[in-house]
Amino acid sequence: MPSISMPLRSSLRLGALMISLLGGHNFAAAADAASPNNSAVAIFAGGCFWCTESDFDKVAGVLSTTSGYIGGTLANPSYEAVSAGQSGHFEAVQVRFDPSKISYAKLLEAYWPTIDPLNADGQFCDSGPQYLSAIFYSNPQQKQIAEASKATLAASGRLPAPIATQILPASTFYPAEDYHQDYHSKNPLRYNYYRNGCGRDARLESLWDQPQ
Repeated sequence: MPSISMPLRSSLRLGALMISLLGGHNFAAAADAASPNNSAVAIFAGGCFWCTESDFDKVAGVLSTTSGYIGGTLANPSYEAVSAGQSGHFEAVQVRFDPSKISYAKLLEAYWPTIDPLNADGQFCDSGPQYLSAIFYSNPQQKQIAEASKATLAASGRLPAPIATQILPASTFYPAEDYHQDYHSKNPLRYNYYRNGCGRDARLESLWDQPQ
């Protein structure tokens, strides 16, 4: 797995954020908020939410994505509190999708190759509980499908070590500050600098792009 020193790791992300930091503010939304009839919601944590949001934006059938925080006990957490590991939250992405175009099971299939499911300490160059990978289910059906998906992947022999990705009940999902939303499209140079410097795609290629 690519290794980046702590000072470089911090400078990569903080450098990318520097211009944006003054513009953010907080909002809150329940994970089980009512959805329109033609959409459903899934929540995934995969390390840096800029990257997870970007990855799901490319998936056909996804209607929208929202970067945010989930899993902690602090109400209305700020990015500073979450990134410092003080709130108990994960960085995560709420994915609103059209079930007539893509199923929850297919979303899970799209999710796995975007993360390092073997990393029990974080994701890529980011370490800490706020960067752990996780699938947050909002009902028994999602839980069952997520557990089956994880079990199938584990049994496939596709990965060389046990899967560390957690499957957890969804709690309140707090959308992140405005400057984090669609960061990959609003700030492509800074986003790519962070993603490449963090070694995300290099690790994904070495882990997933192997002949079967």
